[in-house]
Amino acid sequence: MSLIRWEPFRNFDELFERVAPSALGRWPRIFGEKGVAFEWAPAADISETDKEYLVKAELPGIKREDVRITLDDGVISITGERKQEKEEKEEKRHRVERFYGTFSRSFSLPENVDDKAIRAESKEGVLYVHIPKTKAEQPKSVQIKVE
Repeated sequence: MSLIRWEPFRNFDELFERVAPSALGRWPRIFGEKGVAFEWAPAADISETDKEYLVKAELPGIKREDVRITLDDGVISITGERKQEKEEKEEKRHRVERFYGTFSRSFSLPENVDDKAIRAESKEGVLYVHIPKTKAEQPKSVQIKVE
């Protein structure tokens, strides 16, 4: 008979993802497979106009060169890292609530996007990813003979 170590918080991530994925998806995950680890993801809004889709992601305190946007097989991903500030010797921290480290957010895109014209800009801590739409082809009316 073999003994298995009991880890009471091991399956919390899976449980929370099944129960309330949209409400808890942005919250940092505290328990990792290698003990205590913090993962975080920036909040994001997605909107649509007649001409484009717009992804707005909150990235305060993150430099442009620390953010990477990729498009792969219909999925756009925003990844990056928020680097922790170095603590000064004479500085004493009383509370640290901001999350640091790497992050990643991915979103599936519909088929009517112009992947060559995607552009991104950063203003006041918010990343704007503009995803232009392609013109949808009008469905053609075709008559089919009955044999």
